[in-house]
Amino acid sequence: MGLPVKALPARLAGILASLAPKKNDRPGNGRRGAGQAGTLLGGVLGVALQLQQAELFPLGFYGVALALALLLMVVAWVWRPAWRWGVVIALLAGALAGFGLTGARAAHFAAGALDPALQGLDIEITGRIDSLPQRGAQGERFEFAVEAARLRGEPVRPPPRLQLSWYGGLDAAGEGGWSLAAGSPGLRAGERWRFTVRLRSPHGNANPHGFDRELWLWERGIQATGYVRSGPRDPAPQKLDGSPWHSLDAARQAVSERIDARLAGDPRSAGVIAALVVGEQSAIDRADWDLFRTTGVAHLMSISGLHVTMFAWLATVLVAVAWRRLARVWPPALHAVPTPLASGVGGVALAAAYALFSGWGVPSQRTLIMLAVVVTLRLGVRRWPWPVVWLLAMVAVLVLDPWALLQPGFWLSFVAVGILFATDPGGRWRAQAPLGALRRALRAMVSLVREQGIVTVALAPLTLLLFGQFSLVGLLANLVAIPLVTLWITPLAMLGVLLPPLWDAAAWAVHVMALGLTWLAQWPWAAIFRPVAPWPLAVSAVAGGVLLVLRLPWVLRLAGLMLVWPALLYTPPRPAPGEFELLALDVGQGSAVLLRTANHSLLYDTGPRYGPQADAADAGDRVVLPLLRALGETLDAVLVSHRDSDHAGGAASVQAAQPQARWLSSFDPDPFRRCIAGRHWHWDGVDFEILHPQPAHYREDGTGRLSSNAMSCVLRVSNGRHSAWLGGDIDATQEVRLALARPELRATVMLAPHHGSQTSSSPVLLNTLMPRWVIVQSGYRNRFGHPAETVLERYRQRGIPWVSSPECGAATWRSAEPDAMDCQREIRRRYWHHPG
Repeated sequence: MGLPVKALPARLAGILASLAPKKNDRPGNGRRGAGQAGTLLGGVLGVALQLQQAELFPLGFYGVALALALLLMVVAWVWRPAWRWGVVIALLAGALAGFGLTGARAAHFAAGALDPALQGLDIEITGRIDSLPQRGAQGERFEFAVEAARLRGEPVRPPPRLQLSWYGGLDAAGEGGWSLAAGSPGLRAGERWRFTVRLRSPHGNANPHGFDRELWLWERGIQATGYVRSGPRDPAPQKLDGSPWHSLDAARQAVSERIDARLAGDPRSAGVIAALVVGEQSAIDRADWDLFRTTGVAHLMSISGLHVTMFAWLATVLVAVAWRRLARVWPPALHAVPTPLASGVGGVALAAAYALFSGWGVPSQRTLIMLAVVVTLRLGVRRWPWPVVWLLAMVAVLVLDPWALLQPGFWLSFVAVGILFATDPGGRWRAQAPLGALRRALRAMVSLVREQGIVTVALAPLTLLLFGQFSLVGLLANLVAIPLVTLWITPLAMLGVLLPPLWDAAAWAVHVMALGLTWLAQWPWAAIFRPVAPWPLAVSAVAGGVLLVLRLPWVLRLAGLMLVWPALLYTPPRPAPGEFELLALDVGQGSAVLLRTANHSLLYDTGPRYGPQADAADAGDRVVLPLLRALGETLDAVLVSHRDSDHAGGAASVQAAQPQARWLSSFDPDPFRRCIAGRHWHWDGVDFEILHPQPAHYREDGTGRLSSNAMSCVLRVSNGRHSAWLGGDIDATQEVRLALARPELRATVMLAPHHGSQTSSSPVLLNTLMPRWVIVQSGYRNRFGHPAETVLERYRQRGIPWVSSPECGAATWRSAEPDAMDCQREIRRRYWHHPG
């Protein structure tokens, strides 16, 4: 993952400080500074504590916390306690305030959640498109601001902000492709529409070390998702009169379309330029994102704090120059508004305009608040200690968005800024004698190399903690890419809005940069992957990284290596010899199961493909591979039960990332790569045996004589005491045949065949295997009705406990603890998660 260079907020503050009038301002005494720092630090800790809640308290509880915080502040103001007690009171007051404010805000927001009774019903809604529509092979996805809603003619109150999809239909050729023209007419931001929609509560996959989609939706203020009903029997969507108040989004969309039209032959450059100008990150292809992450420059390819800060810095300089020239023509302007004030306010205002036009993303908001805080302090000639300034900016960001504390970008930003403050707290920005152009350029280059080196070293442990990945070529790549993107590509891309030929020059620079990055990505060890360490080791490693770059004696700096080393050597615990572990991933409507022994691992199925196109996103890339990297797993074997896309959709991604693994399936022309009953192997005291299909079920070319589901590979894993039975989408006919052929087989845990379909989990199979646990891998509110109620009733009649992916998330079962089933949703439950 890329390491963002966050030197520019301090740089901007330093420039403004040099422009500001000098006053004999005396810093506050130590007691006041300690109290300020204690209050701010307590606020951050209070927010962090509230974000750990699994369930929200009543709103009144948070009101009491706020009242106590206010009472403590009044007591401290009146009592004037001793230094130590003052810090304790300030810390406690800040913690109560942070906890209470965040909790009250969360409770108020949660009160507007979607009524469960409205899920799955046809609701007529009126409102406006409140984001840039994202076009894909299946249709369009967009955010919708609701103005009114009706159910069967009666008004209802859905959440005010929704995420909707408008799916297209099958193309005229009938080949299974999707055509956008068959569905949406091409939506535009700011348009008002009346739709008939079906809604559901936000729900995402829950996997260890996985992306928290429910938190992402919560942070964006989205409390329901759904899709537009546009079939032949549904009321036709109606486009209404537009709203002039949302022309900014329409302008962003128009610019994005102009970029696409201008650079139609170069989709990579068009995607990067659209991302830099209007914040449309979805325009960048997945393969390009992989390249940018491997080389450590991904932070440059979207509107981040670096871009906003650079824009503010350039705007500050330009406004200062323009204001001084105006003073020559109209001297009263300089007396009325000093140059530092004009340039500081103008720089932040122009940066805000840029952030708005680029989509007003959360990273842009964080950076803008941080800039505003620093500029305000500098303009007021406030010489606060840098830790207080740093904490004040952090608290200001958390007041706007408390849940930003859980985002990697928040920690990368503020840790980097804190490191740069600590290693060079503004000393370089004191007034200096004028330098020539060459010396200024050399000094700027030396400063860039120094800052990038400091940030790279200091943030390497944090990057490994957050992403399990660190780019070893990132320092070299960023030394070239940062000035190229910030000083050449981004300005040309922005100016291209007025002069479109400049987009051609920007595209040429993107092409050249991509060639260099591709060359770097091909280096051996261009990026390293390490398992995600537990938090005590991770905190120690981050502290060690910071210690390495502080201005301390080298003996103390090198001691930082001792703190980093345990995290680098960490290996996640594995089953003991003779034991095994089964992890059923939450991949939606599909299947993917990781089986681990003491020294080996096998992946059973690779998850679904999330779309009808061959190049659509898949669970292998989004779910399976991130988990394998977080656990430090190298697969020994992959077994794909059958060719259906909900089981084999992620095969290509997994195979590309794990080429060493042996592959078995029921549809391979190579006889040595086929699942054939009777094949078995032994790993670390654990037996693996394929039970189905039989050799006679294959034709000579490797195709199956049975249906795709009936050809599913059935795998049994046993250590002699406990066993697991995985049957893919096998049907009842094959279940009965297997049960009669091997009546002695038992299963401690069974993966529900065909996701709990009523055509599987036959009584004969259940009576034979007598499983203690059943795991159902299915999608939330899936259209197939899995698991079927008849199947669940069979489980209940036999006293078999079961868990399903929508309620449990990823399910983990261990042969060493056969009576326990760990559900990821229970382990990591937070109040914004679906109740399950």
